[in-house]
Amino acid sequence: MAHSRRNAETLLETLTEYDRLVEIGIGRRTDVAAALADRGVAVTATDVHDRSVPDGVRFVRDDIVDPDPAVYATADAIYALHLPPELHRPALAVAREADADLLFTTLGGDQPAIPVERRTIETGTLYVARATAGRRR
Repeated sequence: MAHSRRNAETLLETLTEYDRLVEIGIGRRTDVAAALADRGVAVTATDVHDRSVPDGVRFVRDDIVDPDPAVYATADAIYALHLPPELHRPALAVAREADADLLFTTLGGDQPAIPVERRTIETGTLYVARATAGRRR
């Protein structure tokens, strides 16, 4: 049987299932937010430091440990790249308050500190914590 179908989704394919996203801790890695905005997804990027973001991406200075709930209130999902374990629980709390899914990758061998579904993507594993138990995308 030919392998015409890839085994792993791409991160962008997964994130474009949502209309409104908030990225936690964008830092200097803006390529994912830029690609999402180019695909018509509404993206807000946050960081504890002021950051330059691509055209089409809104930036808000915010700390996920002491968040402004208004930043996340209209999000369908919140995502983070290389989210450290100590931020998994605060990020999940913010996502649940906003009734949004939380999707994240970790750095290296870090394991999730919260209950998650695992999805294989081209760069490794994407962890998904659903806003509500029965919600599936």
